[in-house]
Amino acid sequence: MKIEVWSDFVCPFCYIGKRRLEIALERFPHKDRVEVVFRSFELDPDAKKQVDLSIHEMIAQKYGISVEEAKKLNADVGRQAAAVGLTFRFDTMKPTNTFDAHRLAKYAEAQGKLPEMANRLFQAYFTDSLRISDHDVLIGLAGDAGLDREEAKQVLESGSYSDEVRKDEAEAARLGVRGVPFFVLNRKYAISGAQPIEVFIQALEKVWEEEQESSPLQPLASDGGGQCADGSCRI
Repeated sequence: MKIEVWSDFVCPFCYIGKRRLEIALERFPHKDRVEVVFRSFELDPDAKKQVDLSIHEMIAQKYGISVEEAKKLNADVGRQAAAVGLTFRFDTMKPTNTFDAHRLAKYAEAQGKLPEMANRLFQAYFTDSLRISDHDVLIGLAGDAGLDREEAKQVLESGSYSDEVRKDEAEAARLGVRGVPFFVLNRKYAISGAQPIEVFIQALEKVWEEEQESSPLQPLASDGGGQCADGSCRI
């Protein structure tokens, strides 16, 4: 089974949804037969690297509400995060552009370190209040994830893996993805948003059952033709 996950590192529900999927997989008896693939998606490709507003002020401005109302909304999201063992520090988060973070994740994927890199990027933004567009920060995070810091620096300075990020985003557009997180199972089923753990478990079970029932080959004709099997031939 293959699950593709489109997400962004500054999206709170992407981090929550990722963790809920992980919990569902921990409870799924066939988790060793599931491949999870991270796909890039930028919520705001035009976002500045340095933003003067707090996340509360940005939410208030975007939705036309007061800063106090925005704080209440963020507090609710924080409680959802805490329920799955995550710590969100909205008061000190540093909103920023994520394109370079996605490039670094693609480099990590090529090195077999994507899960570690994705976890570290999410944690850096939501818990550690780091600016994940800053190259020095990203190089440090790469080291934390077990990657070579000098290679990571070269990747960031060269613009490498830009095409891979854009390819993911183009594929998201082709599939009609408008928001994240967005989960695609076996290119047949889609789950939009950070759904409850039970929803993920039900989806895993449904896809698994279908895989066991279906044959990789669809017969066009099976009767009336000669066939040899088990050491004998039927005429």
